[in-house]
This record gives sequence, C-alpha cells and structure tokens, in this order.
Amino acid sequence: MAEGWTVRRAPAAGHEAASVQEAPVLHASRVARRGNRRRMLVGLVGCMAFLVLVLVVGHAVASVAVTCDFSAKNLAPCAAHPFGTDWMGRDMLARTLAGLSTSVFVGLLAASCSSAIALALACVAALGGRVADAVVSWLIDLVMGIPHIVLLILVSYALGRGFWGVTIGVALTHWPSLARVLRAEIVQLREQPFLAASRAAGASRRSVVLGHVLPAVLPQLLVGATLTFPHAILHEASITFLGFGLSADEPAIGVILSESMQYLSAGYWWLAVLPGLALVVVVLAFSHVGSLVRRLFSARTVQE
Repeated sequence: MAEGWTVRRAPAAGHEAASVQEAPVLHASRVARRGNRRRMLVGLVGCMAFLVLVLVVGHAVASVAVTCDFSAKNLAPCAAHPFGTDWMGRDMLARTLAGLSTSVFVGLLAASCSSAIALALACVAALGGRVADAVVSWLIDLVMGIPHIVLLILVSYALGRGFWGVTIGVALTHWPSLARVLRAEIVQLREQPFLAASRAAGASRRSVVLGHVLPAVLPQLLVGATLTFPHAILHEASITFLGFGLSADEPAIGVILSESMQYLSAGYWWLAVLPGLALVVVVLAFSHVGSLVRRLFSARTVQE
C-alpha cells in the first residue's frame, strides 16, 4: 500500500457512491511524523530559551527591584511601571522578575538533587538485593505517606529556612515517585541477557550501573526531573508565602504575595494579581516542557 493512502469501503449494492465512508488512515506519512517531532523540538527549545531569559533578566534587575522611590509609591500599572509600584515605590515588574529568577534557580537545583537521590535509591533497590529493596521500598512508602507540604515545612524549618533550607527541603521531598518509576525500569532491565552476560564476564557493579543501567533509564530520568521542576517552584513559593521559606529580604514570589495580602483591601490589586499570574505562566511553561520531553522519549515517538 502506498504511504499516506486511506482505505475505502466498497459501496453497497443499490447505494450511491456519496454514501461511501472513509476508514481511518492506517499510518501517518513520514512528512507528518517529522513535522510533529520538529514542532515538539521547537517548542522545547523555545521554553528552554524562556527559562534562560527569566534567569538572566531576573539577575540583571535584582538591583532595581530593591530601589525605593516614595514619590512614586502605590502607582497602578502604567507605561512607566507595567506591574505598578508597591508601598515603598519599588517597581513591581522588577521585583517579579527577580523573584521568578530566584524561584527558577531554587527549582532547578532542587529538581536536580531530587532526581539524583531517586536514581541512587532506585539502583540500590533494584541491584542491591532483597534487603536493600525492602529498605528502599519502606522509605518510599514512609515519605509518600506523610502529607507533602507538612514534610516540606518541617524539613525547611529544621534547616533554618532561607535559600538552602528551602532547596534541601524540596529536594528531600520530591524523589519518591521518580524513584519508584526508576526502580521498576531497572528491575525489568536486570533480567535482560546482555546485563547477565556483563555480570558473568566479571564486570563490577559500578561499571554495570554506569555502562548499562544509566543509559537505559536516562530518558525516564530526564522526564521525571523536568516534571519535578514546576512542582518545586510551586512548593518553594507556597512555603515562602506561609513564612517557612525564603526570608523577607530575599527576592521571591512567595515574599511578594505574602507582603501584598495586607494591601489588597485598600484596592492595590496589582501587588498580588500580576506577580501571581507571572508565577502561573512560568509554571505552566515548564509543565509544557515536561510534556514535550515525555512525548519525545515515549515509545511511540521514538519508534516513529
């Protein structure tokens, strides 16, 4: 059958040709598959460029974000100040960009550390024997059994809050789901003939993990890390808003939202609405990145 053709049902006796229905296309053309993959790659690159732009611009305007001008305080959004100004005359657009830069950096660091923890524990559970598997499985169930935000607050508060307290807290609470997925992948991989042949040839456990296990689970690891990233940003902003995260002298969206609550009743809606919308846009953008990465590494897309 030629590529891109459709299968048509023969017309029944006594019926006109107009009543013939088309069956679904048996397979998409190569041009269409390449176009879909190209669009996913373009979207992924665009979102990653947006991430770099947020980091660079946020770092560049950090000094402007703390500049006070009491002659221009509580201004509504205008051409000079698109996000308005706060009660101290600080430009809210600069504060929002600086806060997003801090949140994105915390999310990147926390997601990377959380993914490394998940990979290490998954390898221990799948390749370390029954006792190691039982211990890791019990630890996963224990962490997942505690309410997520409560555990995050406890870890962050115990570590003194601040930047490192929040980052370590997010990293220590976001690994269980990814560790469970990676463990299942490594258990399936453990039964493959090439891995048994490698062990029989005298390869050390370290060389087996680095040479065979890690390349095989790398797609799942990248997808899990990318999907963890927007959750890390949201949880950092949540506990900072509640007062258990970053301190008030650090630029953060949670700090901005927490401080603006007392001014909403006075009609200064832009102090909370616009930074909150900016946070939602960033989280949705990187959630879309995670979806694109998952589609790129899915079995159907890779086969195409």
